[in-house]
Amino acid sequence: MDVRLRTERLTLRRFTPADLDALALLHGDPAVMRYIDDGRPVAREVVAERTLPALLAEYRELPAGLGCWAAVERAGGEFAGWFALRPAHSVGLAGGIELGYRLRPARWGLGYGGEGARALVDSAFAELGAERVVATTMAVNAASRRVMEKAGLRYVRTFFEEWPEYLEGAEHGDVEYAVSRAEWTATRKS
Repeated sequence: MDVRLRTERLTLRRFTPADLDALALLHGDPAVMRYIDDGRPVAREVVAERTLPALLAEYRELPAGLGCWAAVERAGGEFAGWFALRPAHSVGLAGGIELGYRLRPARWGLGYGGEGARALVDSAFAELGAERVVATTMAVNAASRRVMEKAGLRYVRTFFEEWPEYLEGAEHGDVEYAVSRAEWTATRKS
């Protein structure tokens, strides 16, 4: 098992082909996908043919320490979701390292999001030399915004993009959150 990092309750490790079922259940859950992409669950075949192969390719193509990491509970080894650090590429973001995450609904509200996200933000600055960590979500996704805040990111702006299909809540826009190296360092000194 290629471990990226450990937190109090989670191990973040590389995905393997054996994670297909867990990843397909996560991406196939309507509640998980409600505010992501087109708001629809992703079919298992798409996860098998595109999503998982793309995640596995990231380990070869991205600099060390970047990619998407399976989050497994340390007590019991159950798949909880994933966390990612990648070069920022989401619509509306320009530059920096992008934080991403998805958790199984059974793990929502238990602090796993903040725990895993904070550990990766800390790693981005302390180990990878990042200058800025960014994230984005729909403005109406209050739970995701709380995770960003718990990870040390702060609200930057609300922006509006044209999307191919309407997604409920899109009229409120998307939000960008970020933390700079200087801001992160200042929090370490207090």
